Amino acid sequence: MNFPRASGILLHPTSLPGRSGIGNIGRAAREFIDFLASCGQSLWQVLPLGPTGYGDSPYQCFSAFAGNPLLISLETLVEDGLLARSDLERSPDFPPERVDYGRVIEFKRALLWRAYDNFKAAATPLKAEFELFCGHQQSWLEDYALFCSIKDHHGGVEWIKWEPHLRRREAKALWFWGENYQREIEGHKFFQYLFFRQWLQLAHYANERGVKIIGDVPIFVAHDSADVWAHPELFYLDEEGQPSIVAGVPPDYFSETGQLWGNPIYRWEVMAQDGYQWWVDRIRASLAMVDIIRLDHFRGFEKYWAVPGDEKTAINGQWVEGPGAAFFEALEEKLGALPIIAEDLGLITPEVKALRDRFGFPGMAILQFAFGTDPHACEFKPYNFRKNMVVYTGTHDNDTTVGWFTSAGVGASTRQQEEVQAERAFALKYLGTDGREIHWDFIRLALSSVANTAIFPLQDLLGLGSEARLNIPARPSGNWSWRYRAEALTEAIRERLSEMTQVYGRWPKPNDQTTRTE
Repeated sequence: MNFPRASGILLHPTSLPGRSGIGNIGRAAREFIDFLASCGQSLWQVLPLGPTGYGDSPYQCFSAFAGNPLLISLETLVEDGLLARSDLERSPDFPPERVDYGRVIEFKRALLWRAYDNFKAAATPLKAEFELFCGHQQSWLEDYALFCSIKDHHGGVEWIKWEPHLRRREAKALWFWGENYQREIEGHKFFQYLFFRQWLQLAHYANERGVKIIGDVPIFVAHDSADVWAHPELFYLDEEGQPSIVAGVPPDYFSETGQLWGNPIYRWEVMAQDGYQWWVDRIRASLAMVDIIRLDHFRGFEKYWAVPGDEKTAINGQWVEGPGAAFFEALEEKLGALPIIAEDLGLITPEVKALRDRFGFPGMAILQFAFGTDPHACEFKPYNFRKNMVVYTGTHDNDTTVGWFTSAGVGASTRQQEEVQAERAFALKYLGTDGREIHWDFIRLALSSVANTAIFPLQDLLGLGSEARLNIPARPSGNWSWRYRAEALTEAIRERLSEMTQVYGRWPKPNDQTTRTE
C-alpha cells in the first residue's frame, strides 16, 4: 500500500508530560496531537500499547489484545465521576522526566481499583457501555481477566509457576476461580473498558485533526502472557508449558552471540488450519485502534531464527521457513488491503524483499545506519531510497541523533573508536554541515528524501543527547522511562518544523485526512 507524502513523530504515550508519574492518554496526549497538526505532521507513531510485564517493555506484554492500564488518564476518571479530585491531590512527588515504574504501578493500581469500586456503587450510564464492551471483546477479554486475576493472587509470578490445575486450565479449576474471584476478574475487565474508551476517544481526536496513528505489532508474544496460557496449542511448548523453541536472531555484525529473545515460536502449521484466525483477530483488533501498523520483525514471516529452549545464547539456532505469502493472503482475504509498514531491518534476503514487495508494504530505512562500515550501510543512504518506504532518523532502539553523533566509543577498542570517528566525519561530508545542529540536519535529510513517509523521534526534534534514549537493548533496567516536559515544545521548534514540512512537500492535503468510523 502506497502512503501519501507525509511526516510525523515517534513518541510512546508513557513519555508524555503530566503529574501522575507516567504519560497517559488524556489531556497531554491531545495537546501533543494539537502540536503535530499545527506544524503539518500527519503521523503519530507509538510503540505497542499492551500491558507491560517484567522490565516494563512494551514488546513483552501480558496480552496481544489488551491495553496498558497505566496509560489511563486519572484526570479523565475524575471528569467521569469515578474518582474525586482529592484522590489525585495525594499523588506522590514523582520525577517529571523519568517514569519510576514501581511507584507508579502502586499508585495507579490503587486508584484504578478505587474507580472500579465507585463504579460498582454508583448509578451511571457507563454500566451499559461496560456491558456492551465486554460482549464485543469477549473472545479475548475473559481469558485475559482470568489470567490477570490469577497472576495477582500469585504475587505476579509467571503462569508456568501456578498450580498445575490452573496452569493447565482445567475446566473445574477455572469454574471455581470464576465463582470465587468475581470482583478481581471484573475489575480487570473494567480497566480494559476504561483504556479502550479513552484510547478510541483520543484516536478520533487525532483523526479529526488530520493525524493518523501508526501502531506497532510485534511478531512474537511474551511467554508469560494470556495469549500463550489460553492457547498453548498454538506454540511450541513442552509438557510443563515451557517453550521448547524460542525466537531470536543469529550472530551478526553487531553481536557475536546473536540476540536470544526467548519468545515462544508459533506452530504456524496449526495456525494455518483455520486460516490464521488468531492473527486475523489480532490484526483486526489493532486496526480498530490505529490507522497503520508497523509489523515488527517482518523477516520472521519469511524465515525465523529458532533456538532450542534450553540454550543460553542465540548461536545454536537455525533458519526455519515462516508462513510466507499464504499468511498475508489469508489476512487480506478477511481484512482487505493491509495498511502495514514492514520492519525489514537486519539480515534481509531477496526472499524477504520479494515478500514485502509482493504485498506492497513499505520497508524502513534508518539514517543513523547510512554512514558506517556495515555491509548494508548503502541501503540506508537517501540516494538509494524508494518512494514506497519509511525513513527514520532513528528508532526506539537507537541512541538519539545527538547522542549517536557525539558518542566517542567509550570502552571500545582503538580500531572501533577510529571507525566511529570516520563514520561521523563521513556524515558531515554527506550532509555538508558542521554538525552543530546535527539533529536538524538529520530531520531535514529525512524530510527532503524521496521516501513517502518520514518519521523522527521527539528526542531528535528536541535535540537531546543520550540521556533521553528510550531503550538500550539488553540493558537490565532503566529502559522505557524517558519523559519530556510540556514547555520543551517551543514556538521556535514549531515554526522551524512547519517551514521544513512545507518546503519538502509533506504538509497534509485536505483529502489526506481520515475520520475513524469504527
